Amino acid sequence: MQTNFSLAQLADPAMAASEKILRTCVHCGFCTATCPTYLLLGDELDSPRGRIYLIKDMLEGAKPATAEVVKHVDRCLSCLSCMTTCPSGVHYMHLVDHARAHIETTYARPPEDRWLRSLLAFVLPYPNRFRLALLGAKIGQPLRSVVARLPRVGNRLAAMLDLAPAALPGRNPTDRPGVFPPPANSNAPRGRVALLRGCAQSVLRPDFNEAAIRLLNRHGVEVVQPKGEGCCGALTHHMGREDSAHAFAKRTIDAWIAEIDGKGLDAIVVTASGCGTTIKDYGFMFRNDPAYAEKAARVSALAKDVTEYVASLGLMEPVIESDLVVAYHSACSMQHGQGIRTEPKNLLKRAGFTVKDVPEGHICCGSAGTYNILQPEIAERLRARKVANIERMQPDLVATGNIGCVTQIGKGTALPIVHTVELLDWATGGPRPEALANLPDRAAPMAAE
Repeated sequence: MQTNFSLAQLADPAMAASEKILRTCVHCGFCTATCPTYLLLGDELDSPRGRIYLIKDMLEGAKPATAEVVKHVDRCLSCLSCMTTCPSGVHYMHLVDHARAHIETTYARPPEDRWLRSLLAFVLPYPNRFRLALLGAKIGQPLRSVVARLPRVGNRLAAMLDLAPAALPGRNPTDRPGVFPPPANSNAPRGRVALLRGCAQSVLRPDFNEAAIRLLNRHGVEVVQPKGEGCCGALTHHMGREDSAHAFAKRTIDAWIAEIDGKGLDAIVVTASGCGTTIKDYGFMFRNDPAYAEKAARVSALAKDVTEYVASLGLMEPVIESDLVVAYHSACSMQHGQGIRTEPKNLLKRAGFTVKDVPEGHICCGSAGTYNILQPEIAERLRARKVANIERMQPDLVATGNIGCVTQIGKGTALPIVHTVELLDWATGGPRPEALANLPDRAAPMAAE
């Protein structure tokens, strides 16, 4: 794509990076075939190619964002399916991130939109605030029909109530800063890793990290959750709130660097793939920050999804035999954001499960961070499509690697949905996942040879 940025514009590193991305696009339109919003809405401006034109015009013309640009960029899920499809290697993620930041600083959103986004940014990255908000949502759920009728913002508030769990899990003994060494009778020491506690997942499903700690310990890996680490910044980063996102990221980087420079780390393990995609991009996010460029690059280089890391160790032999059929939903941030496609499925197969790919597996379920709150109608259509594809396979359960997908899909189906790490933990000696409590027990201890 031909561009006409001025030399003064290109002196801005962010603008120079976006100009390079724009020049990579050749208008082929391959991206339209796999873009969820284009498939649903059929509007060229709701495709990656259409958004690229809008973003180019906005940035190149040094224009404030308009309502039209905001509408179509807001509808983008940042699922990154277009990046998997693109034959030219257009780095759409960095371009749309820049566009969102530009929108945040140049566009005056309607008051109700500003309020809702500020509320999400104030609550979700902070576990204690989020826990209190969920208690409030539980009280408010009987009033959902009234809330839904509120002008302009009712549908989004109703979506928030719909996504709130019926009950909050109790405090988890592993959801704290600390060191979790492998048991004395485990394999020989095989590594030392940091495990991201994060924010929303630690409130909604602390059992995911608990399963990860057990699994890693069982494989001879010491797990540390350093003091000071928290939200990785992904939630506000995707809202275009760069100052907030960078503040969260810097705090987490500092906590991990202290461990790297202290006793050392072999990896930084992440159980929420949406967070993993952002952490692996820290090197780019801070490339022009003299105080953090080198530290961020070191952190990004160590970041691994839990299935990536366990695959590198080699999963131990399962201790149960199971004929359960697992529909594996590959989160967009896993397959498109990080390029992790085979490791989770191969691990599940090695653990003894029958694994089936979901039809249209490249299409987003509609979670996409806060998208299912900010764009509830599109998110609901995507969830219905995803659930129909899953249920058509008649699996026993669904497995995935991202808390957002667990919540989104779980609200649309009666099938149990678990994190991949829960199944791997169970198969190698951990407890049966709580979500499978009502599933007929078709797993048995492995027969001795």
